[in-house]
Amino acid sequence: MLGRVNHIAIAVPDLAAAVTAYRDTLGASVSAPQVLSEHGVTVVFVELPNTKLELLEPLGPDSPIAAFLQKNPSGGMHHICYEVSDILAAREHLIQAGARVLGSPDPKIGAHGKPVLFLHPKDFFGTLIEIEQV
Repeated sequence: MLGRVNHIAIAVPDLAAAVTAYRDTLGASVSAPQVLSEHGVTVVFVELPNTKLELLEPLGPDSPIAAFLQKNPSGGMHHICYEVSDILAAREHLIQAGARVLGSPDPKIGAHGKPVLFLHPKDFFGTLIEIEQV
């Protein structure tokens, strides 16, 4: 069911500082910021030869990323996103297997303009999983 790793997401307290570190210090190609109001974040993507990093900054105090940063003030890995060919079939398989979908079971549109779902980290050994249809 799982395809390749689409991205690894890192929550950051200061997106501009994180962009500077990845672009200027590490020499990475970094996308322009993208506001995702429905998800409560502003994101940029760091392009790597084999995948991407998604740097996430909260849009406000009600953002799930704001809650994450309260527990991890310096930031840190937030989730791993895997590609799936059919998100609805993947969702049904996962639910049948006992995995919990966070929020609505209906996919939302993610940063790449494709349907995404998030799976409860307690079902995957403490790691929040995002699945994205390709």
